[in-house]
Amino acid sequence: MTALTEYQRLEATGLWRVSPDVQRREVIVSLGDATIVISDSSDKPLAHWSIAAVARANPGGIPAIFHPDGDVGETLELGEEAAEMIAAMEKLRGAIARRRPRPGRLRAVSFGAIISGIAALGVFWLPDAMVRHALSVVPAARKATIGEAMLDEMRRMTGPRCTEASALPALGRLANRLQDASGKAPTLAVISTGVTGVKALPGGLLLVDRRLIEEEEAPDALAGYILAAMDASRLKTPLEGLLESSGIVATFQLLTTGELPPDAMREYSETLLAAPWPPIHPTDLLGAFRRNEVRSTPFANRLPEGHPEIQTLKAKDPYPEAAPRPVLDDADWVRLQGICGN
Repeated sequence: MTALTEYQRLEATGLWRVSPDVQRREVIVSLGDATIVISDSSDKPLAHWSIAAVARANPGGIPAIFHPDGDVGETLELGEEAAEMIAAMEKLRGAIARRRPRPGRLRAVSFGAIISGIAALGVFWLPDAMVRHALSVVPAARKATIGEAMLDEMRRMTGPRCTEASALPALGRLANRLQDASGKAPTLAVISTGVTGVKALPGGLLLVDRRLIEEEEAPDALAGYILAAMDASRLKTPLEGLLESSGIVATFQLLTTGELPPDAMREYSETLLAAPWPPIHPTDLLGAFRRNEVRSTPFANRLPEGHPEIQTLKAKDPYPEAAPRPVLDDADWVRLQGICGN
């Protein structure tokens, strides 16, 4: 794959960091032959990204935040002054996506005979077995695409995600601050209406109720809700819930084409928004609080009155006095509180 001729050697200035614990630095970004080259001010290359493996953390947001697919820790931020570079990268990513075979079709070659057998003997094939098979073969990129598609379906009920440009870097830093047991950070989308707490979609996408940001003096309770949603997703993944709700026909379509019927995603989106908070398993959740150096008491205080785990989360708070480090610094928290344009 080669970059389009009109964009070869296009350059812009951006902010890059190799991991969440490293300070961002100003870099020169060059668009070359199939790669994005990130260099320092003396033109020394610092990183090479394949255009085919670049993802965007905040579609439509400014500054645009890009990262290598599968590695949200390394990021490149491009501001308004790099509008031409942003447009070029999006155009190239779109062109590559259109030319890339769908993952479901690639896999159909390897297990086509098995799927044909399932179709012929479908009456004997347990739906939960097909769901387990789908969960084992659907790649991470496809799960992320399904999550974004579900978010699109939800917009008629919730409106668009909040994308105030000055707050998006703080939202990205919050996401990178909180990781699951494997070290993977979520993708956060703040929603203005229709979401209670934090809802998990396929691909690590978490929908955050704006009230968890605007009604709190500190980010600790919000961090708790995010960790709780990630822990619940570990026990039952969002894609698993979607496939179980959608049925065997939708699961079969995902296996054979890589796509899910829009109606299935629409119906499950409505169910998910109306669903109560999933059960909390305090031992596992407290382990997540300890691992991420976050207090559990602020989260417990935000739970509905009478919730059975409030006292446990308070009594066994791994940091009853103060956490070793803040979830976000005060300046980032203030910026994040304006993400919906207030």
